[in-house]
Amino acid sequence: MAIGTALLSVSDKTGLVAFARALAQQGTKILSSGGTAKSLEAEGISVETVEGYTGSPEVMGGRVKTLHPRVHGGILSRGEMDAADLARIGGREIDLVVVNLYPFEKTAANPSSSFAEVVENIDIGGPSMVRSAAKNHARVAVVCDPADYPRVLAELSAEGSISQELRSELAAKAFAHTAAYDTAIAAFLSAPKSEDTKPERKANAPVFPRYFGMALEQAYALRYGENPHQSAAFYVERHAPSGSLALAESVGAGGKELSFNNLVDADAALEAVREFDAPAAVVVKHTNPCGVAVAASIEAAYVKAREADPVSAFGGIVAFNRAVDEGTARKLAETFLECVIAPSFAPAALEILRTKKNLRLLAIGELRAASASGLVTKRVEGGLLVQTRDASGPGEVIGGKIVSKRQPTADEIRDLEFAWRVCKHVKSNAIVLAKNLVTVGVGAGQMSRVISVQIAGEKAGEAARGSVLASDAFFPFPDGVEAAAKVGVTAVAHPGGSVKDSEVIATADALGLAMILTGVRHFRH
Repeated sequence: MAIGTALLSVSDKTGLVAFARALAQQGTKILSSGGTAKSLEAEGISVETVEGYTGSPEVMGGRVKTLHPRVHGGILSRGEMDAADLARIGGREIDLVVVNLYPFEKTAANPSSSFAEVVENIDIGGPSMVRSAAKNHARVAVVCDPADYPRVLAELSAEGSISQELRSELAAKAFAHTAAYDTAIAAFLSAPKSEDTKPERKANAPVFPRYFGMALEQAYALRYGENPHQSAAFYVERHAPSGSLALAESVGAGGKELSFNNLVDADAALEAVREFDAPAAVVVKHTNPCGVAVAASIEAAYVKAREADPVSAFGGIVAFNRAVDEGTARKLAETFLECVIAPSFAPAALEILRTKKNLRLLAIGELRAASASGLVTKRVEGGLLVQTRDASGPGEVIGGKIVSKRQPTADEIRDLEFAWRVCKHVKSNAIVLAKNLVTVGVGAGQMSRVISVQIAGEKAGEAARGSVLASDAFFPFPDGVEAAAKVGVTAVAHPGGSVKDSEVIATADALGLAMILTGVRHFRH
């Protein structure tokens, strides 16, 4: 398909001039409107204005300029079938439509934007042209992303036309683009407004619209799902935040693709390691941290985290909050691991780790703060649960209420604060024992809290003596505290709020334990 006429009307002018000049050099007639036409003319590119083509002036401050039969007829024409009709309205075929839309999402996200400004950035003509071109992709190519300019030019340069395969791909992308755009508009318009005087609506106003949608694109297929007989793929958000797993760069040897479980575990490890400012390492197995440590260097942190539970660390996922250096890489190479995630990897570290052909390495870039706001979702049959991120944790122990007769020592408070940050990333019922900024025992996912305490104590063994304990929710009975004291725990942090809090506190006092109530629960189901 040769390109006789291309219609260019873009908000994002990245790469526009070079693209238009290349088209013009191949003999393509450039049809354009508004600011796009002015930008091209300023660069010496010959442009026919949409106003001149349609014989109809832009009106209403540019709100109406491309909504015209000659524009949409030119795009939707099916060749000979519609030639007479197209001639009757004085139009001609348009073969390439290059349109991206008003920056609605950017404007809506700006807190200084007025409601009127946001509404004015709802594009009407743009989506209409994109959808028309995408519908008629049997003849017309549509480009809504500047990143696709090189591919279009490459085909035109090599073949003098744009292939049906590329036109089909671009059409699907265009419909996804307008669908995501409409989803964002619906969410904005259905969100509770600040002028709503109902307190409960005011509290929810920033996050929960009536209509909630997600624009996702397949990044790649996975080796399999949770089990080998299940197929799976990884989809990423259209506007995934920097520092997220969706934007991670694979820098390993590439010997084996990631699986569904690898990504779930990698996300859990990344979420946990974000909790710490000092050099930290987290080892995850089946979504639960099995070893976490903070130290003066990530090499020391990793060794301590691995040795906290060396059996579980085998085949685990490791995350760091610092770049992986050569020394750390040598320690990592000592154990079979599935994946390592870090902000970056030193060249010498990559040289060592790439010898492990099946070890996946993910460079995540600068980590997002643990306190970063956002929404998390969980799929249930027929619907989606949506909630704000559990972004609290740091400082909750230090700012908690000491309810025991014995005051915790400075070291106990330090370790309780550490254990508390880890605990929120362990599946409920969650118990974490820690000592000297290292986890020594973790009890996860049990139906009974006292059983979680017993498992954590068994995991810790002798290391439990002199350790502290963090519990993600209150102790419903004193038996959990009794089990903790039995293995040598000296201090406990939990939210409190049980009807038996007084009995639990009295038990701690009788056993000589220090106890802090944080007032905040951190369930992770």
